[in-house]
Amino acid sequence: MTAAHGLGALGPGVPTAPIALPDPAAASARLTAGFVEVDEAMQARLAEVCSSVSVAAAERAEASRDWWPLAMIWALDNQVAGRAAVVVRPGSAAEVASVLALCDQHSIPVTPAAGRSGVCGASVPVHGGVLLDLCDLDGHFEVDETSLVLDVAPGVFGDHLEHRLRDDHGATLGHWPQSVALSTVGGWIACRGAGQLSTRYGKIEDMVLGLDVALADGTLISTGGAPRAAVGPDLTQIFVGSEGTLGVITGARLRLHPAPTHERRAAFGFASFADGLEVCRQIMHRGARPAVLRLYDAAEANRSYSTGDRHVVLVLDEGDEVMVDATMQVVEEVCAHAERLDDALVGQWLDHRNEVSALEGLISKGFVVDTMEIAASWAALPAIYQAGVDAIGSVPGTLSATAHQSHSYPDGACLYFTFAGRTEPDQREAYYRAAWDAGTHAVLDHGGALSHHHGVGLNRSRFVPRALGEAFGVLQSMKHALDPNGILNPGKFGLADPFGSPEWP
Repeated sequence: MTAAHGLGALGPGVPTAPIALPDPAAASARLTAGFVEVDEAMQARLAEVCSSVSVAAAERAEASRDWWPLAMIWALDNQVAGRAAVVVRPGSAAEVASVLALCDQHSIPVTPAAGRSGVCGASVPVHGGVLLDLCDLDGHFEVDETSLVLDVAPGVFGDHLEHRLRDDHGATLGHWPQSVALSTVGGWIACRGAGQLSTRYGKIEDMVLGLDVALADGTLISTGGAPRAAVGPDLTQIFVGSEGTLGVITGARLRLHPAPTHERRAAFGFASFADGLEVCRQIMHRGARPAVLRLYDAAEANRSYSTGDRHVVLVLDEGDEVMVDATMQVVEEVCAHAERLDDALVGQWLDHRNEVSALEGLISKGFVVDTMEIAASWAALPAIYQAGVDAIGSVPGTLSATAHQSHSYPDGACLYFTFAGRTEPDQREAYYRAAWDAGTHAVLDHGGALSHHHGVGLNRSRFVPRALGEAFGVLQSMKHALDPNGILNPGKFGLADPFGSPEWP
């Protein structure tokens, strides 16, 4: 099958609110500890070094929130998790540097943000201060077609980037998260994101060749840039996944691929989730890398595809015809003993893979819902699946706890737990915290990683010391060295916070 463009219509290219606030101008902050004001004199100084500075109440409320499901519950009561004292929108890397230098000199917290599609509260300004909106850093876009390298600004939205690459350069980044129309290049890198085709193209950290970064004191640096290098540790990866706590990304150089010319699909049914995991493992160990290799447990598969008690594997590959055919031959051989399902199931997934509207609808009806993605080795995954589902399901109020496997690698994969619960309105936050505690500790108890691609943000900060163990001290030392005054996105990662506790959880 020849690969179709399949990208759909372009999104707005600006941040999209997760749920409507009843009155944004009057919205209050749920978290109030250590709030740092920005007085008129400092506002004037910021305006001298940056092209856009706003203190409008509605703008501050909207710019201060992301798609964190718990905060969406608070929004029903016209609350945001935290609210910035001022919103600053730089138009260049030089303006970013000047804003940081000024804030560093005066101990004002700075929270970087852009598309604000994160689901863990990473861009919530828990201590007020400056919300550094990077969406206006979207003017630079340069492709080296010989080397297949993209040099791009961090404020470019994902769907706009991919359309331009396909239409103007016959290329693809291969990074297509569910939030592609809601998220930006800088956000992908800052949170170490993954796209739905990561088994073929890798996660964002596999695509980053180099970065331009503004440090807390305003110093501008560039890292990487070569295909491979041996010049000490890889400084680029220090900032990938740092969620704005170590520096602010102002530019990126990313690996590209030729746009796919061929595509094939397949679907299979299995008697158990463990059986499905095993065929995914065998496919990867045979050297095949299908762009999509997704496994749904029976409950989740039936909810989405009406497949009864089958655990369902969906496969899609795209690229050069010879490579795609070879990959799918491996898939067919490994799955020869499985029940062959209608390939149209893959089309159903493609048609709905970027829908995000259901979350708002369920929360507005009083449900508490979220997803919890983790990563683990193939050896550990079967036990983690069962332990995670059981742990979340045992929390009083849980209505559903299911999982799917959505990103595969030679050594392991990502599990994506989905839970829904219902409690009394005043118990929603307590239930949410209990579900996350139960699921996360079950995963860590069995050797899983804390997160695969959603990152840490505010929601997972309390788990970071346990997840990193003795290495947490190394992260603390890096933070102190790069941001000695602690102004960059304070309250996150469980790091020392000079402005006080973020009050959650």
